[in-house]
Amino acid sequence: MLKGFREFIMRGNVVDLAIAVVIGAAFGAIVNKLVADIITPIVAAIGGQPDFSKLTFTINKSTFLYGDFINAVISFVIIAAAIYFLIVMPLNKIAERRALRLAKGDPDPDPKAEDIQLLEQIRDLLAKQNA
Repeated sequence: MLKGFREFIMRGNVVDLAIAVVIGAAFGAIVNKLVADIITPIVAAIGGQPDFSKLTFTINKSTFLYGDFINAVISFVIIAAAIYFLIVMPLNKIAERRALRLAKGDPDPDPKAEDIQLLEQIRDLLAKQNA
């Protein structure tokens, strides 16, 4: 039983997912600080409201804190844009090029799985950046 669990945990998908969750949480914290410390003050300089989290309205003695919601929406939009432009678009371009190549009847020059190819490309780009 423990052997099967160990094999499950050591499979690449589980480890990759755990790493993605940790990096995603860290990225979310950075974006939240960007919104709170940079974007909100810029909007405040233009619109006059220095802190969105203090925005509220009251109906029948119930207070609604909609300012935090505005900050969360801004954070979400920034994170979604970063994921789209840094991950989704490049992967779509790679898939389009591969589909065109296969449609022409050209053999796949690298028979490795697409995820392995992508990881190798990321590795090479990181090596170039660190050099």
